[in-house]
Amino acid sequence: MRFSTKAIHVGQEADPTTGATIVPIYQTSTYTQEAVGKHKGFDYSRTVNPTRVALEAQLAALESAAHASAFGSGMAATAAVMNLLSAGDHVVVSDDVYGGTYRLFSRVLERYGLTFSYVDASDPHAVAAALGPATRLVWLETPTNPLLKLVDIRAICDLVGSEIVVAVDNTFATPYFQQPLALGARVVVHSTTKYIGGHSDAVGGVAITNDGGLHERIKFHQNSVGGVPGPFDAWLVMRGAKTLALRMQQHERNALAIAQFLAQHPKTERVNYPGLPSHPQYALAQRQMSGFGGMLSFTLRVPEQRAMEFAGTLRYFSLAESLGGVESLICHPARMTHGSIPKEERERRGITDGLLRLSVGVEDVEDLLEDLETALARL
Repeated sequence: MRFSTKAIHVGQEADPTTGATIVPIYQTSTYTQEAVGKHKGFDYSRTVNPTRVALEAQLAALESAAHASAFGSGMAATAAVMNLLSAGDHVVVSDDVYGGTYRLFSRVLERYGLTFSYVDASDPHAVAAALGPATRLVWLETPTNPLLKLVDIRAICDLVGSEIVVAVDNTFATPYFQQPLALGARVVVHSTTKYIGGHSDAVGGVAITNDGGLHERIKFHQNSVGGVPGPFDAWLVMRGAKTLALRMQQHERNALAIAQFLAQHPKTERVNYPGLPSHPQYALAQRQMSGFGGMLSFTLRVPEQRAMEFAGTLRYFSLAESLGGVESLICHPARMTHGSIPKEERERRGITDGLLRLSVGVEDVEDLLEDLETALARL
C-alpha cells in the first residue's frame, strides 16, 4: 500500500454499526460496560477512544511504523518521549531547535534532574564529542527550525549505536518527504498541528515508533499524564492527513519558487532552503529526503528593525505563529517562535532579529511572488 492510499484507508474502515464511510467523532468520555471489566475494548476516553485509535493507526502507517500515540499538542508528545528518561540522564540536542522544545528542556526538565548538551548536530563529530556515560537520548530536528539545517539521521544513528535512543522531530519534513525510522531513528515526533493537520484548525501531536517496548512506555505516560487530543481534534487531524501528499507537493513547488526568487533578489542577504543548490547540505537533502518541504527562512539587507516591519506589510503572508497550514505565514523567530531562548543564545545560533521565516502555503504562487516583490520594493 502506497502513501496516499495509507492516508485514506488505514484506520478508516466503514463504521461497523452504521456503515458510515467516514470514521465518526466518538464524543464520549466513558463507555457502558456489560459487567465489571467486560467491555468492547473501551472504558474511558483518556485511556482510549475509537476516533483517536483510528488516527493513531493512520499516522503510524504514514511513517511505515507499527505504533503511534496521539497527544493534545506537539509539546505533549515531546514531553511523553522525554518521560522515557530518569533523573541523572543526559540528552544531546541539536542546537537549532524549536523555542518551545528548548523551553521545555531548559526550564522544566532540568529541574527534574535531566541534563542537556546543545550541539550543531549537522556535524556528527559534534554529536560524538557530546556523548557521555549518562547519555540516554539524542533529540534531533531536521530540517531545523528556523535555520533549515539538516542532520544526517543515518550517520547519527550509526554513531550512537543501539543503547541510545535517537528521536527525530519530523514536523518540517513530514512523513511524505522523510522517514526517520527507516534511517535508524527509534522514535519520530510530529506536531500534527502543522502539516499533518494542515488547516490551522486543530492542535495535536504524535509519537511514533516500531519499538514495542518504547511504545508501551509512551502509551503508559499518555494515559497517566492525560495530555490526549479530544475526539473532534483527532477527527480534524485525521481528515487533514488524507490530503497530506497533495498538499506537500504544492507546498514544495511554491517554496522552491519563492526561495529561488529571494536568493537572487538584491535586498536579501541569505536564504535558507534545502532545495537550493547553494544550501551547504543540498546533497544530503537529495539523499535523505524525497522532497524539500514548504519552509524557508531568510535575512534582508536592511536594519533589523526594518525586517520586523517588513513582516507586517505582506498581503497574503499572515504574520502569525505556527506553520504548515494551507495559508502562507510569516514570522519573526527571535520575537515569536524562539522568543523563549535567551537573546545571547539565539544570536550565537544565528537567530538574529533580522531573520524571517516563511511557511509557504498552497495559494497560486504568482500571487505570493507578487506580494513579496511589492513589499521588497517598499524597503
